[in-house]
Amino acid sequence: MARRQGKPPRSAFDRRSTAEEVTAGIDLTGKTALVTGCNSGLGLETMRVLAMRGAHVIGAARTQDKAAEACASVKGKTTPVACELSDFDNVVACTDDVKALDTPIDMLICNAGIMALPRLEQRYGLELQFVTNHLGHFILVNRLLPTVLDTPAGRIVMLSSSAHAQAPKGGIQFDNLSGEDGYSAWSAYGQSKLSNALFALDLSERLADTPVTANSLHPGVIQTNLGRNMEGVFSMALGVLLLPMMRTIPQGAATQCYVATSPALEGVSGYYFSNCNPETPSKYARDTALARKLTQVSEELVGKYLG
Repeated sequence: MARRQGKPPRSAFDRRSTAEEVTAGIDLTGKTALVTGCNSGLGLETMRVLAMRGAHVIGAARTQDKAAEACASVKGKTTPVACELSDFDNVVACTDDVKALDTPIDMLICNAGIMALPRLEQRYGLELQFVTNHLGHFILVNRLLPTVLDTPAGRIVMLSSSAHAQAPKGGIQFDNLSGEDGYSAWSAYGQSKLSNALFALDLSERLADTPVTANSLHPGVIQTNLGRNMEGVFSMALGVLLLPMMRTIPQGAATQCYVATSPALEGVSGYYFSNCNPETPSKYARDTALARKLTQVSEELVGKYLG
Protein backbone atom coordinates (compact mmCIF):
# COMPACT_ATOMS: atom_id res chain seq x y z
CA MET A 1 0.00 0.00 0.00
CA ALA A 2 1.09 3.56 -0.58
CA ARG A 3 2.66 5.60 2.17
CA ARG A 4 -0.16 7.89 3.23
CA GLN A 5 -0.33 11.25 4.90
CA GLY A 6 -3.11 10.30 7.26
CA LYS A 7 -5.80 7.72 7.89
CA PRO A 8 -9.30 8.78 6.84
CA PRO A 9 -12.02 8.65 9.46
CA ARG A 10 -15.35 7.01 8.72
CA SER A 11 -17.94 9.59 7.75
CA ALA A 12 -21.62 9.64 8.61
CA PHE A 13 -22.52 9.73 4.91
CA ASP A 14 -23.64 6.79 2.81
CA ARG A 15 -24.92 5.87 -0.66
CA ARG A 16 -28.07 7.98 -0.15
CA SER A 17 -26.17 11.18 0.71
CA THR A 18 -26.12 13.95 -1.88
CA ALA A 19 -23.39 16.32 -2.99
CA GLU A 20 -25.18 19.20 -1.29
CA GLU A 21 -25.44 17.26 1.96
CA VAL A 22 -21.78 16.26 2.13
CA THR A 23 -20.65 19.86 1.51
CA ALA A 24 -23.14 21.52 3.86
CA GLY A 25 -21.43 24.13 6.03
CA ILE A 26 -18.22 24.13 3.96
CA ASP A 27 -17.16 27.56 2.68
CA LEU A 28 -15.08 27.30 -0.49
CA THR A 29 -14.78 31.04 -1.04
CA GLY A 30 -11.34 31.86 -2.42
CA LYS A 31 -10.73 28.31 -3.67
CA THR A 32 -10.60 27.15 -7.27
CA ALA A 33 -11.66 23.79 -8.66
CA LEU A 34 -11.26 22.29 -12.11
CA VAL A 35 -13.82 19.67 -13.13
CA THR A 36 -13.55 17.67 -16.35
CA GLY A 37 -16.76 16.54 -18.01
CA CYS A 38 -18.61 19.53 -16.57
CA ASN A 39 -21.37 19.61 -19.17
CA SER A 40 -23.51 16.73 -17.93
CA GLY A 41 -24.14 14.17 -15.22
CA LEU A 42 -21.79 14.00 -12.28
CA GLY A 43 -19.50 16.70 -13.61
CA LEU A 44 -22.29 19.24 -13.97
CA GLU A 45 -23.65 18.48 -10.49
CA THR A 46 -20.17 18.68 -9.00
CA MET A 47 -19.56 22.05 -10.63
CA ARG A 48 -22.96 23.33 -9.48
CA VAL A 49 -22.44 22.34 -5.86
CA LEU A 50 -18.85 23.55 -5.59
CA ALA A 51 -19.83 26.90 -7.13
CA MET A 52 -22.78 27.09 -4.75
CA ARG A 53 -20.33 26.67 -1.85
CA GLY A 54 -18.30 29.63 -3.12
CA ALA A 55 -15.59 28.04 -5.24
CA HIS A 56 -14.46 29.38 -8.59
CA VAL A 57 -15.01 26.37 -10.85
CA ILE A 58 -13.15 25.93 -14.11
CA GLY A 59 -15.51 23.76 -16.11
CA ALA A 60 -13.89 21.60 -18.78
CA ALA A 61 -15.90 19.95 -21.55
CA ARG A 62 -15.12 18.50 -24.96
CA THR A 63 -15.83 21.82 -26.71
CA GLN A 64 -15.78 25.44 -25.64
CA ASP A 65 -19.48 25.77 -26.50
CA LYS A 66 -20.46 22.83 -24.28
CA ALA A 67 -18.34 24.14 -21.43
CA ALA A 68 -19.77 27.65 -21.78
CA GLU A 69 -23.35 26.39 -21.83
CA ALA A 70 -22.76 24.28 -18.71
CA CYS A 71 -21.04 27.10 -16.85
CA ALA A 72 -23.86 29.50 -17.72
CA SER A 73 -26.38 27.06 -16.26
CA VAL A 74 -25.07 27.25 -12.69
CA LYS A 75 -24.95 30.06 -10.18
CA GLY A 76 -21.58 31.26 -8.99
CA LYS A 77 -18.19 31.98 -10.50
CA THR A 78 -17.29 29.66 -13.36
CA THR A 79 -14.86 29.69 -16.28
CA PRO A 80 -15.37 27.42 -19.31
CA VAL A 81 -12.48 25.68 -21.06
CA ALA A 82 -12.35 23.13 -23.87
CA CYS A 83 -10.74 19.80 -23.08
CA GLU A 84 -11.09 16.88 -25.48
CA LEU A 85 -9.25 14.20 -23.54
CA SER A 86 -8.72 11.96 -26.57
CA ASP A 87 -6.89 14.77 -28.38
CA PHE A 88 -3.57 15.33 -26.63
CA ASP A 89 -2.85 18.63 -28.38
CA ASN A 90 -6.24 19.85 -27.16
CA VAL A 91 -5.42 18.79 -23.59
CA VAL A 92 -2.17 20.74 -23.82
CA ALA A 93 -4.07 23.80 -25.08
CA CYS A 94 -6.53 23.41 -22.21
CA THR A 95 -3.76 23.41 -19.63
CA ASP A 96 -2.23 26.47 -21.25
CA ASP A 97 -5.59 28.24 -21.00
CA VAL A 98 -5.93 27.26 -17.36
CA LYS A 99 -2.41 28.37 -16.49
CA ALA A 100 -3.11 31.69 -18.22
CA LEU A 101 -5.79 32.33 -15.60
CA ASP A 102 -2.92 32.58 -13.11
CA THR A 103 -4.85 30.98 -10.27
CA PRO A 104 -3.80 28.03 -8.12
CA ILE A 105 -5.99 24.92 -8.41
CA ASP A 106 -7.17 23.74 -5.00
CA MET A 107 -9.26 20.85 -6.34
CA LEU A 108 -8.47 19.03 -9.58
CA ILE A 109 -11.35 16.63 -10.21
CA CYS A 110 -10.87 14.21 -13.10
CA ASN A 111 -14.47 13.24 -13.72
CA ALA A 112 -14.87 12.82 -17.48
CA GLY A 113 -14.75 9.48 -19.23
CA ILE A 114 -16.19 7.06 -21.77
CA MET A 115 -17.47 3.56 -21.04
CA ALA A 116 -17.66 0.12 -22.61
CA LEU A 117 -17.20 0.95 -26.28
CA PRO A 118 -18.87 -1.98 -28.07
CA ARG A 119 -16.15 -2.22 -30.72
CA LEU A 120 -12.45 -1.51 -30.63
CA GLU A 121 -11.69 2.13 -31.34
CA GLN A 122 -8.23 3.59 -31.33
CA ARG A 123 -6.43 6.91 -31.12
CA TYR A 124 -2.67 7.24 -31.45
CA GLY A 125 -2.63 3.48 -32.05
CA LEU A 126 -4.00 2.87 -28.54
CA GLU A 127 -7.38 1.66 -27.29
CA LEU A 128 -9.64 4.70 -26.95
CA GLN A 129 -10.87 4.16 -23.37
CA PHE A 130 -7.28 3.96 -22.13
CA VAL A 131 -6.46 7.09 -24.14
CA THR A 132 -9.46 9.11 -22.94
CA ASN A 133 -9.97 7.96 -19.38
CA HIS A 134 -6.31 7.63 -18.40
CA LEU A 135 -3.78 9.23 -20.74
CA GLY A 136 -5.78 12.42 -21.33
CA HIS A 137 -6.11 12.96 -17.60
CA PHE A 138 -2.47 11.91 -17.09
CA ILE A 139 -1.36 14.78 -19.32
CA LEU A 140 -3.84 17.21 -17.74
CA VAL A 141 -2.80 16.48 -14.16
CA ASN A 142 0.93 16.45 -14.80
CA ARG A 143 0.84 19.74 -16.71
CA LEU A 144 -1.32 21.40 -14.03
CA LEU A 145 0.50 19.89 -11.06
CA PRO A 146 2.54 23.08 -10.40
CA THR A 147 -0.71 25.04 -10.01
CA VAL A 148 -1.98 22.47 -7.49
CA LEU A 149 1.31 22.60 -5.61
CA ASP A 150 0.86 26.38 -5.36
CA THR A 151 -2.07 25.85 -2.95
CA PRO A 152 -1.80 25.25 0.81
CA ALA A 153 -3.38 21.80 0.51
CA GLY A 154 -4.34 20.89 -3.05
CA ARG A 155 -6.39 17.80 -3.79
CA ILE A 156 -6.35 15.60 -6.88
CA VAL A 157 -9.49 13.49 -7.22
CA MET A 158 -9.59 10.68 -9.77
CA LEU A 159 -12.89 9.05 -10.69
CA SER A 160 -12.29 5.35 -10.94
CA SER A 161 -15.07 2.77 -10.68
CA SER A 162 -15.83 -0.55 -9.06
CA ALA A 163 -15.46 -1.78 -12.64
CA HIS A 164 -11.69 -1.51 -12.11
CA ALA A 165 -12.04 -5.03 -10.71
CA GLN A 166 -12.96 -6.18 -14.25
CA ALA A 167 -9.51 -5.31 -15.55
CA PRO A 168 -7.72 -8.20 -17.26
CA LYS A 169 -5.41 -10.64 -15.51
CA GLY A 170 -2.31 -8.80 -14.42
CA GLY A 171 -4.25 -5.55 -14.16
CA ILE A 172 -2.79 -3.67 -17.12
CA GLN A 173 -2.06 -5.38 -20.42
CA PHE A 174 1.04 -3.40 -21.27
CA ASP A 175 1.63 -5.63 -24.29
CA ASN A 176 -1.87 -4.98 -25.65
CA LEU A 177 -2.61 -1.32 -25.03
CA SER A 178 -3.67 -1.11 -28.66
CA GLY A 179 -6.43 -3.67 -28.06
CA GLU A 180 -5.50 -5.44 -31.28
CA ASP A 181 -4.53 -8.71 -29.58
CA GLY A 182 -7.99 -9.15 -28.11
CA TYR A 183 -10.66 -6.64 -27.15
CA SER A 184 -13.46 -6.82 -24.58
CA ALA A 185 -15.56 -3.72 -23.93
CA TRP A 186 -15.81 -4.21 -20.17
CA SER A 187 -12.29 -5.50 -19.68
CA ALA A 188 -10.90 -2.48 -21.52
CA TYR A 189 -13.12 -0.15 -19.49
CA GLY A 190 -11.98 -1.89 -16.31
CA GLN A 191 -8.37 -1.44 -17.34
CA SER A 192 -8.90 2.28 -17.90
CA LYS A 193 -10.60 2.66 -14.51
CA LEU A 194 -7.86 0.66 -12.81
CA SER A 195 -5.42 3.06 -14.48
CA ASN A 196 -7.24 5.98 -12.83
CA ALA A 197 -6.90 4.36 -9.42
CA LEU A 198 -3.24 3.45 -9.99
CA PHE A 199 -2.45 6.97 -11.18
CA ALA A 200 -3.86 8.39 -7.95
CA LEU A 201 -1.91 5.80 -5.96
CA ASP A 202 1.36 6.70 -7.66
CA LEU A 203 0.68 10.41 -7.28
CA SER A 204 0.16 9.90 -3.55
CA GLU A 205 3.63 8.33 -3.41
CA ARG A 206 5.30 11.00 -5.51
CA LEU A 207 3.65 13.82 -3.55
CA ALA A 208 4.08 12.30 -0.09
CA ASP A 209 6.42 15.09 1.04
CA THR A 210 4.07 17.84 -0.16
CA PRO A 211 0.69 19.07 1.12
CA VAL A 212 -1.01 17.83 -2.06
CA THR A 213 -3.11 14.68 -1.82
CA ALA A 214 -4.39 12.26 -4.46
CA ASN A 215 -7.27 9.82 -4.04
CA SER A 216 -9.55 7.79 -6.29
CA LEU A 217 -13.18 6.79 -5.91
CA HIS A 218 -16.18 4.85 -7.14
CA PRO A 219 -19.17 7.19 -7.61
CA GLY A 220 -21.77 4.42 -7.70
CA VAL A 221 -24.08 3.18 -10.42
CA ILE A 222 -25.79 6.19 -11.95
CA GLN A 223 -27.94 6.62 -15.04
CA THR A 224 -25.91 9.18 -16.98
CA ASN A 225 -24.87 9.55 -20.62
CA LEU A 226 -21.65 7.69 -19.80
CA GLY A 227 -23.38 4.58 -21.09
CA ARG A 228 -24.35 6.20 -24.39
CA ASN A 229 -22.01 3.89 -26.33
CA MET A 230 -23.61 0.63 -25.18
CA GLU A 231 -25.90 -1.22 -27.56
CA GLY A 232 -29.60 -0.50 -27.01
CA VAL A 233 -30.96 -3.89 -25.95
CA PHE A 234 -27.90 -4.70 -23.85
CA SER A 235 -28.07 -1.29 -22.19
CA MET A 236 -31.74 -1.81 -21.31
CA ALA A 237 -31.10 -5.28 -19.90
CA LEU A 238 -28.16 -4.05 -17.87
CA GLY A 239 -30.25 -1.17 -16.58
CA VAL A 240 -32.92 -3.55 -15.31
CA LEU A 241 -30.32 -5.67 -13.51
CA LEU A 242 -28.66 -2.65 -11.92
CA LEU A 243 -31.87 -0.80 -11.05
CA PRO A 244 -31.79 -1.79 -7.34
CA MET A 245 -28.30 -0.29 -7.06
CA MET A 246 -29.01 2.87 -9.05
CA ARG A 247 -28.63 6.24 -7.42
CA THR A 248 -29.45 9.76 -8.51
CA ILE A 249 -26.91 12.15 -10.00
CA PRO A 250 -26.84 14.26 -6.79
CA GLN A 251 -26.08 11.05 -4.87
CA GLY A 252 -23.52 9.95 -7.42
CA ALA A 253 -21.63 13.24 -7.18
CA ALA A 254 -21.48 13.05 -3.39
CA THR A 255 -18.29 11.02 -3.02
CA GLN A 256 -16.18 13.18 -5.32
CA CYS A 257 -17.45 16.34 -3.64
CA TYR A 258 -16.72 14.81 -0.24
CA VAL A 259 -13.19 13.74 -1.18
CA ALA A 260 -12.50 17.14 -2.76
CA THR A 261 -13.75 19.29 0.12
CA SER A 262 -14.11 17.52 3.47
CA PRO A 263 -11.94 19.05 6.20
CA ALA A 264 -11.72 15.57 7.71
CA LEU A 265 -9.64 14.42 4.72
CA GLU A 266 -6.90 17.03 4.97
CA GLY A 267 -3.60 15.21 4.45
CA VAL A 268 -5.32 11.95 3.50
CA SER A 269 -3.78 10.49 0.35
CA GLY A 270 -3.56 7.22 -1.55
CA TYR A 271 -7.02 5.91 -0.69
CA TYR A 272 -9.96 4.60 -2.68
CA PHE A 273 -13.40 5.81 -1.62
CA SER A 274 -16.97 4.67 -2.15
CA ASN A 275 -20.13 6.00 -0.51
CA CYS A 276 -18.03 8.80 1.04
CA ASN A 277 -15.92 6.32 2.96
CA PRO A 278 -12.63 4.50 2.40
CA GLU A 279 -12.97 1.10 0.81
CA THR A 280 -10.47 -1.60 -0.10
CA PRO A 281 -10.10 -1.82 -3.89
CA SER A 282 -8.83 -4.80 -5.90
CA LYS A 283 -5.34 -6.16 -5.28
CA TYR A 284 -4.14 -4.58 -8.50
CA ALA A 285 -5.37 -1.14 -7.41
CA ARG A 286 -3.20 -1.52 -4.27
CA ASP A 287 -0.06 -2.54 -6.17
CA THR A 288 2.45 0.31 -5.92
CA ALA A 289 4.91 -1.43 -8.27
CA LEU A 290 2.17 -1.71 -10.91
CA ALA A 291 1.32 1.96 -10.33
CA ARG A 292 4.94 2.99 -10.87
CA LYS A 293 5.16 0.92 -14.04
CA LEU A 294 1.97 2.48 -15.39
CA THR A 295 3.38 5.94 -14.77
CA GLN A 296 6.63 5.00 -16.50
CA VAL A 297 4.84 3.57 -19.54
CA SER A 298 2.44 6.52 -19.65
CA GLU A 299 5.36 8.96 -19.62
CA GLU A 300 6.93 7.07 -22.51
CA LEU A 301 3.67 7.20 -24.47
CA VAL A 302 2.86 10.88 -23.98
CA GLY A 303 6.18 12.38 -22.91
CA LYS A 304 6.24 15.01 -25.65
CA TYR A 305 2.93 16.41 -24.38
CA LEU A 306 3.97 16.76 -20.74
CA GLY A 307 6.13 19.85 -21.17
